[in-house]
Amino acid sequence: QVQLVESGGGLVQAGGSLRLSCAASGRTISRYTVGWFRQGPAKARDFVASISWSGGITNYAKSVADRFTVSRDNVKNTVYLQMNSLKPEDTAVYYCATGPTAWGTDHRLFDSWGQGTQVTVSS
Repeated sequence: QVQLVESGGGLVQAGGSLRLSCAASGRTISRYTVGWFRQGPAKARDFVASISWSGGITNYAKSVADRFTVSRDNVKNTVYLQMNSLKPEDTAVYYCATGPTAWGTDHRLFDSWGQGTQVTVSS
């Protein structure tokens, strides 16, 4: 079983940037798609971005496509989410997830999850 740990969250003003990291241990994730999801207060868990095992295919939610960039370093077993031009509506707990069936935007296909990292964007 792979363990995922997110980091890099925090409080930032609108227009600012943050870089989230998702470090994996226990098993390599180099063969898996990794996704980022977020859950705001009293909201459902929403897809944010994903990256294929090679990094050759990325997918983004429309709301973040022109502001966020997902990348990965398979040597370090780590996936990143660079978030620029942050907005108050980006405030949420951000989770990374993966697994052998991980694909697309459906969180049910991702079976290993981190504990999440809080991102708060002030106006």
